[in-house]
Amino acid sequence: MGSAPTKTYCIIGDPVHHSLSPGMQNAAFNALGLNSTYIAFRVSAGELKASIQSLRAINIAGFNVTIPHKVAVMKYLDELDATAKKAGAVNTVNNIEGVLKGYNTDIHGFIEPLRRRKIDLSGMTVLLLGAGGAARAVIVALSEQEGVAKVVIANRDQKKAAELAKAGEALGLKCESMPFDLVMTASAEADMIVNATSIGLGNEPSPVDSDHIKKGTIVYDIVYRPVVTDLIEQAKFAQANVVYGYEMLLEQGAKAFEIWTGLEAPRDAMKKNLLGIFGEPT
Repeated sequence: MGSAPTKTYCIIGDPVHHSLSPGMQNAAFNALGLNSTYIAFRVSAGELKASIQSLRAINIAGFNVTIPHKVAVMKYLDELDATAKKAGAVNTVNNIEGVLKGYNTDIHGFIEPLRRRKIDLSGMTVLLLGAGGAARAVIVALSEQEGVAKVVIANRDQKKAAELAKAGEALGLKCESMPFDLVMTASAEADMIVNATSIGLGNEPSPVDSDHIKKGTIVYDIVYRPVVTDLIEQAKFAQANVVYGYEMLLEQGAKAFEIWTGLEAPRDAMKKNLLGIFGEPT
C-alpha cells in the first residue's frame, strides 16, 4: 500500500466497550492487507449530534451505529440507502467524499445465514420475539422473501408489537401481535422462531422450552453472547435446526465491510476472530 494514509473506521454507541465489531473488522482489514483501523467510541444520547460533526471533521472513512443511536442518527446523515429507509434505522454509514450515507446491513445479516442453508420460507409461520430495531430488520428481511405465510409478533409492550405488525402489513407480510406471556402456545405451532429480544444475553432462561418447539423447526437466536443461549439449548433438545446469533453479526459486518471497501469480505478471518480459539459450536 506504500504511504497511503490510514483510513479510520469506528462504531458509536452506549455501551460500546463490549462490541465485537472492532476485532472482527480489524481482522478483515489485516487479512486483506488494508491500511485501515477500526475503533470503538462511546457516545451517549446527548452527544450524538456533536459526535457526528466530529466524525465529519476528522473525515472518518465510515462507521457502524449501535444502541441507542440507530434511529436518531438518521437525521444527521446526508443520504439514506433504500435498506435504511425500509428498516427505519441505520447501522452502517459510508463517507463518500464528504457525503455521509446510511445503510441497514442487519436485513442482509439476518437473511444470509438462512440463504446459505438454502432454507425455503414459503408457507412458514414465523414467531418473532421482540419489536425493537432488530425485530424490524427481521420483518423487512422476511417481507423480501417469497411466500412467508404469517408472522406472529410477541412482545412485552403490546403497543410496540401492534405497531410493528402494522409496519409488516404495509410491506405485504401477514402479521399479528400477541401478548408475550402466551408465547409457548404460538411456539408449538411455529415453523420458525426468531428471538430478536435481548433475552439470553445475561444467560436468562429461554422464554420457550423444548416441549413447545416442534422437531425440525428453525430456531434463530440473534443474541450472540453466549454463543449457545438457553433458547439454542432448548432448540437442540427439541431436535430443531439452529441458527446462531454470531452468524447474523458476521454477515451484517461483512456487508458493512463490502460497502466501505468495495472488496469481498474475508468472512473466514472475521469468523475466526469472532469465535476465537473455541471454533464453531457443535
